[in-house]
Amino acid sequence: MEATELKALIRKESGKGPARRLRSEGLIPAVFYARGETSIPLSVNADTLRKIIRENRENVFIKLLIEGEGQKLEKLSLIKELQVEPLSRKFYHADFFEIRMDHKLTVDVPIHFVGTPVGVEMGGELQHLKRDLKVSCLPNALTDFIEVDVSALQIGDSLKVQDIQTPAGMMILDPGDVGVVSVAAVKASPTGTEGAAAAQPESPAQE
Repeated sequence: MEATELKALIRKESGKGPARRLRSEGLIPAVFYARGETSIPLSVNADTLRKIIRENRENVFIKLLIEGEGQKLEKLSLIKELQVEPLSRKFYHADFFEIRMDHKLTVDVPIHFVGTPVGVEMGGELQHLKRDLKVSCLPNALTDFIEVDVSALQIGDSLKVQDIQTPAGMMILDPGDVGVVSVAAVKASPTGTEGAAAAQPESPAQE
């Protein structure tokens, strides 16, 4: 399991004023959470964090290199929450939570659909009902995505959560009867003279 390093400084101040000053310097306020321990207020470089997220998978492991107040800490983490300003799309605040190799994670893992369904080749339409799955696993069992082969699906076929095979050590937490993907028949639109006549307004009566 690889982790991307991110430098972080311990924040001494909190509140809106200090947070605005951080953002004006290209930093964003952040918090590191560890199970059973006091949270650590941090600041991280916004551009560096954006690059990490853009270049890596969704559930990227981040090794926080924390400095400040005479301390130097290394903490393995995942992003718990990332707040983004709606208009500017700039990062506003980040929460990290600690990853321990002996504790299971609960995360959403993207689904990658592979293959062209038989039903699509016969004129059907592939419908994605879910784009990710909630799973529980130890950190070393976490994968970038879960691959689902849809090539055998015919028109009217579907796959549910209970049909999905996961890598060893990973358990899906979504209900088994929830639909994941299906192939539906394409409904034909009305054509011909009957459809055309129905689409035209009635002419006013002639006296």
